[in-house]
Amino acid sequence: MIKKIIITLTLFVMLLSAALPSLLGFSIFHLDHAVRVSTSMSAKLACSAKYITGLNEQQIIEDLSSYTPVLSIMDLNYDNGTKQVTASLLGMATISAQYRAATGCSLLMENSSNLDRIITRHIKPSPQAWPLGDSVDGIEVTLQQSLDNVLKTDNENAFNTRALIMVKDGQIVAESYSQGITPTTQLLGWSMAKSLTAIMLGRMQKMGMVDISQANLFTQWQGDDRKNITLKHLLQMSSGLAFDEAYAPGSDATHMLFTAKNASDVALKSSLEDIPSKTFSYSSGTTNLLTRFMHQQLGNSTQASVDFLVNEVFVPLGMQHSVFETDSSGIFVGSSYMYASGRDWARLGLLMLNKGSVNGKQLLDPTWVAQAIQPNQSNNDKKYGYQFWLNAGEDTLRWPKLPADAYAMAGNRRQSVMIIPSQNIIFIRLGWSKQHYPMESNYRQLLNQINVGNNS
Repeated sequence: MIKKIIITLTLFVMLLSAALPSLLGFSIFHLDHAVRVSTSMSAKLACSAKYITGLNEQQIIEDLSSYTPVLSIMDLNYDNGTKQVTASLLGMATISAQYRAATGCSLLMENSSNLDRIITRHIKPSPQAWPLGDSVDGIEVTLQQSLDNVLKTDNENAFNTRALIMVKDGQIVAESYSQGITPTTQLLGWSMAKSLTAIMLGRMQKMGMVDISQANLFTQWQGDDRKNITLKHLLQMSSGLAFDEAYAPGSDATHMLFTAKNASDVALKSSLEDIPSKTFSYSSGTTNLLTRFMHQQLGNSTQASVDFLVNEVFVPLGMQHSVFETDSSGIFVGSSYMYASGRDWARLGLLMLNKGSVNGKQLLDPTWVAQAIQPNQSNNDKKYGYQFWLNAGEDTLRWPKLPADAYAMAGNRRQSVMIIPSQNIIFIRLGWSKQHYPMESNYRQLLNQINVGNNS
């Protein structure tokens, strides 16, 4: 008993003192929620890392503990038969997550077993050249050496870069992977999922299913001013809804991802604190409102949502190695939980670079693509489009070392799909960096190398 008390007190101190700039932070006033969040986070991320990414158990613990040392003492039990992971923190909380092929990993909550019935279409491997297939034969030796050097330097500096890909003129010209990672390894992009959410909505608009100017989005908002919020407001993170994006126990964001059965419920219940379009306020909650709205338009059916994603996005793009996870209620967690190979992330970037066209088919309206990368009309940060970060839009550039027309999907751990239309270039970087990653400098270095090759 004394030993358990000592361990618990030690844990308490660790919870209070852990420095967590990237995701979790703890407060003495939210200790109970901190324990629940830590345990839920461990179960969910370990499940996905094991059964989607295919990481070994030691790497999973290292990845988790990079957020906070508390997670290094988490007890994780893997059941390979049911593909469940159970996390326990000194007996104070025990929580499980389960993997399903169609919907990925989600926390086991009341009625979440309904996800067992969801099926997904198998996308057959294709011998065609990338991007439609997985044949890559356009590697440029000099660029490949440059990319290999960046990856090597990254990891010598403990940046934990796992995949780097360079796409030039529509072809993969260099790709480099860390040990244990392959061109088919599905990697978590965190908030890069937001850009996929926007692409799905753009596809719906192209099919005449939605209009981004429409309001009256949810019946729960019809009795107040939230009824005036449009899809465009949500896309541009300027809805005016109150949402606490801080990743700390007690916040909206951690409740949304790690303790709520329905991630979108949190922002759905948020009050209106500002005039829509007036202020940019980065909010993962508003992205999950977009996936909830799409789910609603598809008959509130998880099966219909999965079918739409696969048939209208994954299959046309040749995305064989991707899964967009749902929450326990069966709605895509559009803010955070997209796992895809580096090549599949590159395919999404190429769709945008090609103005919505793939293999002669117009998945997205070119006008929608143009609008998606236009500055918003807020009064505080215009350099954000439809769930894409923009380089330009105000007097100064977001990434001064990169061309002004650059824009990106961006996710936690400094992951990115950087699209540069003027250069016809896409850079993809996936990894698990605990410390600040020199994304801008690295991409500038690679751009310089490309331009040297073009001028030689």
